[in-house]
Parts: sequence; structure tokens; C-alpha cells
Amino acid sequence: MDVRNRKNDEVSVFRMPLHYPRYSKEDYQDMPEWKLDRVLADYGLSTYGDLAHKRDFAMGAFLWISTHNPKLYQDKS
Repeated sequence: MDVRNRKNDEVSVFRMPLHYPRYSKEDYQDMPEWKLDRVLADYGLSTYGDLAHKRDFAMGAFLWISTHNPKLYQDKS
């Protein structure tokens, strides 16, 4: 799917790789910028911004609540 930006005529293409990234929060926090850029680029996501922004963006995009930890889903009332 191509999406064209009308302001500066840039084209953004979202690509879904075969495998979903399986990095932990700690992995993203310790990941060097070049590797983080590669992960984001593999999914057609923006690599602009400083390192802190890229880490926050990647963690927001790729980290999900674990479905393997039933304690996370227990009623706390």
C-alpha cells in the first residue's frame, strides 16, 4: 500500500515482514541506533527523530501485553 504525502510528495510504503520482532523492552532500551533504524525500516516505519524518540516509537509499536502471564488478567477487585 502506497501513501503519498501531498505536502512534499514523499511516498511511504508499509511492509509486513514474515516475522514479527520479538525484542523485549530491555532489548529496545539497549539496542544501538543502527539496529533500531533497521527494525523500523523493515516495517516501512519512520526512522526520523532522535534515539529516545525511536526507542519509544518502537516499544509502542511492537511491545504488547503478554498473553502468557495470566496474573496480568486477573480481576484485582
